[in-house]
Amino acid sequence: MAAIVQSTRRAKPLLLRETSIDQPAMARALASRHSAAPPRTTMTPRSYLFVPADRPERFAKALASGADAVIVDLEDAVAPHAKVAARAALAQWLAGVANAARVPLFVRTNAPGTEWFADDLALCGRSAAVGGVMLPKAERVADLDAVRHAAPGRALIPLIETAEGFDHLRALAGATGVQRLAFGSIDFQLDLGITGDGAELLLFRSQLVLASRLAPGVAGSADRRRDHRARRRRARGA
Repeated sequence: MAAIVQSTRRAKPLLLRETSIDQPAMARALASRHSAAPPRTTMTPRSYLFVPADRPERFAKALASGADAVIVDLEDAVAPHAKVAARAALAQWLAGVANAARVPLFVRTNAPGTEWFADDLALCGRSAAVGGVMLPKAERVADLDAVRHAAPGRALIPLIETAEGFDHLRALAGATGVQRLAFGSIDFQLDLGITGDGAELLLFRSQLVLASRLAPGVAGSADRRRDHRARRRRARGA
């Protein structure tokens, strides 16, 4: 579940860390993090850790991992037949967590237009523990408005994964509530029929950096497969 992303402000590679951690260390870390302090929403995270929404036993480990923020993934990490059960498991866990964790917690919903989108948003709106929403296949400001309406006050991370989303890049970057932009390079390649992941994406990454002058941005994300050499190569070229 590791990936490398790059900040548009200082161009330093960021590592999304693995969820594995020994149990005693996890317990100590959770005890220190789950105090009465609110989530750290005032500081823009530099590292994000994705955890599948259908693996609730990993949620606490992710919060204790040391990543700046955790993203519980209801989209790509969960098979279609398991999405409803995964959302229910996440809702049950969030009910116990409230907003005591200091680590900002984001939810990557399913994409607008899918059968799961509305219920995903409703969950984000109900739980005070959810500090932000990552929106996949973000293409229109209206998509972000729908999130803000259902889950007011949450930080937004539009995930640019399609040609239409890229065409509306500056409008998405300047939309109310956007904390960062994210580039879903793999789905973007599929949408445009691009086979390479190096120089072939340089133009698009550069435009994302430019648009992110309107909002702090994440320039790119490598494939989350366990290919460390590929992640380093993409981070250097991002």
